[in-house]
Amino acid sequence: MPIPRIAIVGRPNVGKSSLLNLIAQERVAIVDPTPGVTRDRISTIAQIDHPSHEGPTKPVEVMDTGGFGVYVAEGGRYNEIGEDLSTLTKDIELQIAEAVSNSDIIIFAVDCQSGITSQDLTIAQMLREQKLGRTMDEQRAGKLKPVFVMATKCDSSKWEPHAYELSALGFGVPLICSATSKYMRRDMLDKLYGIVPMNEDPPEPECDMKIAIVGKRNAGKSTLINKLAGEDRVIVSEIAGTTRDAVDVKIELDGKSIVAIDTAGLRRKKSFQDQIEWYALDRAQRAIKRSDVVIYMLDATTRISQVDEQLAKMIVDSHKPVVIVVNKWDEAKDASDDSGKKVSPKRYEDYIRKELKGMKFAPIAIMSAKTGLNVSATIELAFEMLEQSRTRMGTGELNRVIKSILDTRGPSNKLGIEAKVYFASQVKTEPPTIVLVVNNPDLFTHNYERFLMNRFREVMPFNEVPIRLILRARSRVEKRLRGTSGKGNLHTPDQTTGKFDTELEIENIDRDALLVDMPDDASLYFDD
Repeated sequence: MPIPRIAIVGRPNVGKSSLLNLIAQERVAIVDPTPGVTRDRISTIAQIDHPSHEGPTKPVEVMDTGGFGVYVAEGGRYNEIGEDLSTLTKDIELQIAEAVSNSDIIIFAVDCQSGITSQDLTIAQMLREQKLGRTMDEQRAGKLKPVFVMATKCDSSKWEPHAYELSALGFGVPLICSATSKYMRRDMLDKLYGIVPMNEDPPEPECDMKIAIVGKRNAGKSTLINKLAGEDRVIVSEIAGTTRDAVDVKIELDGKSIVAIDTAGLRRKKSFQDQIEWYALDRAQRAIKRSDVVIYMLDATTRISQVDEQLAKMIVDSHKPVVIVVNKWDEAKDASDDSGKKVSPKRYEDYIRKELKGMKFAPIAIMSAKTGLNVSATIELAFEMLEQSRTRMGTGELNRVIKSILDTRGPSNKLGIEAKVYFASQVKTEPPTIVLVVNNPDLFTHNYERFLMNRFREVMPFNEVPIRLILRARSRVEKRLRGTSGKGNLHTPDQTTGKFDTELEIENIDRDALLVDMPDDASLYFDD
């Protein structure tokens, strides 16, 4: 059987997101006292330990949902520009229904400190009648999904009597826990272990590619995911900033599996309204970090802003392959600039290269997520970037390339000291990482390293992804390599001239030894 799914439902601000984080034992969902923070379905795979720690763990997918009923608290109905957030209520409740219909177990979260409210009674009635998210086939078959009440915010023993009062909802003795004080956490997880069925089949295979979709507010990120998924898997709204968490959506496309990570739209930090937006920024950074390729979306109908530039820097610093996507081209293609000239893909590309100089290596895709224009081609391009980032160049071939570059133009030095490169090796992929072993790294100026990087992109098979360049002094490397067995011989050029012997292959150089004790700031990017 597949991994069992648990859907957490309840009214706003009862601690559903905190409960998900407690079960997952990591901060997956945003937790904030503001009702209505969670809007999309947030899911994660958790491992529940055996009560005695002697049996097998049970994997389970836990899904957090938005608060059912009133969307926002009093005074929070309108955002900072006056848009009515209550218009999202139907979309949020649709996501709740989808989560329930796709789940195996339902956890009904109720705040024991507030007691049973009218909203709780409404939700309980819907769960008893299985009107919330049950498919037509399940209704005809009379199939009922198990529902368990979770008494949240039971911070100490004095709240236990109030927690047991929730039995009146008609779903048996409630589970009890507190995400804040961790009171009865172990007891709750032990009982949850008994509730969750064992997954006897092997876990699903990993996807072929994970893409993080990032961009400023209202760039069309969620629209792209829905177009790929072929369903309203993520809420799409004209209200800027609808998505708050990073949402994973698994998609099968042309025989390949993709996990698309939708992220919150960002804006300038000084414009952040509350702590929630800081959480959203952190989620976007984490989404980029765990992705294989980044889809960086620009709105073709607006100018590149400071937020776009900040996001570009965040992506470049992550060293991830990136596709720059110009979205909403269906709206911008007939527009004209300030001088009256019609906008064209070539002119827009020139504009991007001028404004985002640090990303001049990245390919650009013109797209419309709304109409589907070039959506498939963009995903194919992302797969190409992933393949480039995983390419490894042979050491002999790499050394011949370096020799050719040095013969054309070597480093210059005012003191007359000759800069020498003894050998080169690609030590890692994702990103491709090249180590040059030299006589003195200080002799290689910033301008010359930039020149090297530009030449690399002309001749190497990974010219459209970030390349990491590391300069190492020869003495440090030889010390690491000396005495290693089974790694092959280290062949160096003539001791006097420093010239390469390109006929000698050094494929078996210990790549790990080349990176020992390498500080993080040794990564050099020269694309600006």
